[in-house]
Amino acid sequence: MAAALLIHCEIVEAQSGGSELVFIGTYTGAKSQGIYLTHLDPASGRLGPLELAAKTENPTFLALHPNRRFLYAANEIDNFGGQRSGAVSGFRIDPQSGKLTLLGQQPSGGGGPCHLAVDGAGRCVLVANYGSGSLAVLGLGDDGSLDPPSSVLQHHGSSVNPQRQAGPHAHFITTDPANRFALACDLGLDKVFIYRLNIPAADGTPGLTTNDPPWLQVKPGSGPRHLAFHPNGRFVYLISELGCTLTACSYDAKRGALDKVQVVSTLPEGFKGDNISAEVQVHPSGRFVYGSNRGDDSIVVFAIDPNSGKLSFIQRVSTQGKTPRHFAFDTTGQWLLCEDQDSDRVVEFAVDAATGRLTPTGQTLQVGAPVCAVFLSE
Repeated sequence: MAAALLIHCEIVEAQSGGSELVFIGTYTGAKSQGIYLTHLDPASGRLGPLELAAKTENPTFLALHPNRRFLYAANEIDNFGGQRSGAVSGFRIDPQSGKLTLLGQQPSGGGGPCHLAVDGAGRCVLVANYGSGSLAVLGLGDDGSLDPPSSVLQHHGSSVNPQRQAGPHAHFITTDPANRFALACDLGLDKVFIYRLNIPAADGTPGLTTNDPPWLQVKPGSGPRHLAFHPNGRFVYLISELGCTLTACSYDAKRGALDKVQVVSTLPEGFKGDNISAEVQVHPSGRFVYGSNRGDDSIVVFAIDPNSGKLSFIQRVSTQGKTPRHFAFDTTGQWLLCEDQDSDRVVEFAVDAATGRLTPTGQTLQVGAPVCAVFLSE
């Protein structure tokens, strides 16, 4: 994981006035005290001033509960409560101000948690621990409270890159649209693991069990980082950090199985220099997929063939700064916020609905090393 100060963003639409709240999580330090918030006007794209929503240590990635009342943060630390573990924090969201009230914290089930997600039923939080290469499941109460980890799965093995793949590095986890399976990218093992998500109907504890097939293997040295489902649930797009590729996959929702359809580069032809890819997002329309490059400092745009899921190049645009760790679309799909980690700012782009092309609007936010953005509709 990068040692520099980072920020992750979460965006939630306010329940009054039609504006959207932007929750910004950070690696805390000289430029950050925790989670920040701002407002986005979806009609104009105007971004408001920043406020501190909650103080908490290294809240790097954020996830929202399906009921939009609670926010969860992966506290990317290696020691919590005397254990060699990171933490997960839960917050109640004030629907008017966006201010956050801490509900509690629990261990993340491993070191250096870098990603988390809430399942579609709002019954548990799933955590990917990069440092230890493990996954964890934490149950949720009706009041948004967190239970201790009910399931911890430790990955084992290595791959071909001795600097980055000497051991497992779980980097991402999410549920599929039907909330039956959990998909987890392990950068260190060159695999996307597939688990069955077990959520008891009553008060039992949620967990993960191995699926058949248990994983998708990608090219050695690729370093799978994040993935995104197409809105139709038939396609999945995987970005690989080390290989700088986007892999289009078909998805069998009955079996929880991925099959590779196409692999394309995220970089310009003949690119020379250092680069690692970061984020992948599918536009809400399902017509376009986007990926970010750290080094080339760009976002690449592809059109999606609606029948095959294959990709065709459209555009590669500068992110107007260094190290685009993450980006995301607002709920209308009109705006994209890109987090330029090493430039300490968020840059806004307008999205052309017809072509998918991006154009910088000139709207920016000065925040210490921003990293991630996610939107929530009213």
